[in-house]
Amino acid sequence: MAEFRPCCPQPADWLGRGLVTLEDVSRLQVVSGKGGTGKTTVAAALALALATEGKRTLLVEVEGRQGIAQRFETEALPYEERKIAVAPGGGEVFALAIDPELALLDYLQMFYKLGSAGRALKKLGAIDFATTIAPGLRDVLLTGKACEAVRRKDKTGRFKYDYVVMDAPPTGRITRFLNVNDEVAGLAKIGPIHNQAQAVMRVLKSAETAVHLVTLLEEMPVQETADGIAELRAARLPVGRVIVNMVRPEVLDAADLELVRTVPRAAVARSLSAAGLGGARRGGHAERLVDPLLAQAEEYAERHTLEHEQRAVLGELGLPLHELPLLAEGMDLAGLYELATELRKQGMS
Repeated sequence: MAEFRPCCPQPADWLGRGLVTLEDVSRLQVVSGKGGTGKTTVAAALALALATEGKRTLLVEVEGRQGIAQRFETEALPYEERKIAVAPGGGEVFALAIDPELALLDYLQMFYKLGSAGRALKKLGAIDFATTIAPGLRDVLLTGKACEAVRRKDKTGRFKYDYVVMDAPPTGRITRFLNVNDEVAGLAKIGPIHNQAQAVMRVLKSAETAVHLVTLLEEMPVQETADGIAELRAARLPVGRVIVNMVRPEVLDAADLELVRTVPRAAVARSLSAAGLGGARRGGHAERLVDPLLAQAEEYAERHTLEHEQRAVLGELGLPLHELPLLAEGMDLAGLYELATELRKQGMS
């Protein structure tokens, strides 16, 4: 079982001891996005990209969907840190699926030394009851565990992981999820819970953290991304970059599209016939292909216009913008490595 350690041994003196330095910028990379945008895929690719050149990355899952295991084509992840991939250059990717119930047991043992009493509470169903009726408590445990992994050091004093990547909840919940410790610190004015909550927020609101949002070039995901960025900024949480996923290749440029709109049907039929696709006269095979092809071109033109409009909207958000291609062969492990390479080329590692 993974051990739940405090985010900082002495939260009250945390900054004074110089634990956050300029060299530690964005060691916690949080990835969110509207459902269906592929945020788990992007988080997995980012973990691979960051692990190249001998780095060690921990990829953390907090939603209990085992999406990371699926992306890396491995068995379901337990509540322990397990190596799941080797990156180019010998780097390593570890993964952890955080179980709120087990994390709460660790927390109770760490602060209150409950030991067997905590395990008895689990048998009685009290742990499940607590994490179910108090979703805020669940989020405290999830963010706290990720924070602990960011700050953990080995016996030599080096950080165990160079980066921690969190596959976070969707955009609509991300600000509340990350900001829950502020609420807890306000409710618990003193004591270990207050100190732990404050320590977590110091990490989440520092330059050590970057919250990236994944979107598609579609109106609804782009609007949700813009709303999410506004909420994160209002909460003083550090927004990182916008990653546009599943971008289709540009088949026709603006000039080609204009030509499609104005070219006579007969000319299209003759061109198809010259290419060996049948007769150009009415009823000929080439002539029968004209309408379906023009309809497809018109559909492409509409999508082309929409994507350019949404790209312009994203450009106005004032954040670095990255694009990942739609993989024609579908998403598999090889595709994940391909996306990781693309992220590295675009400077995200």
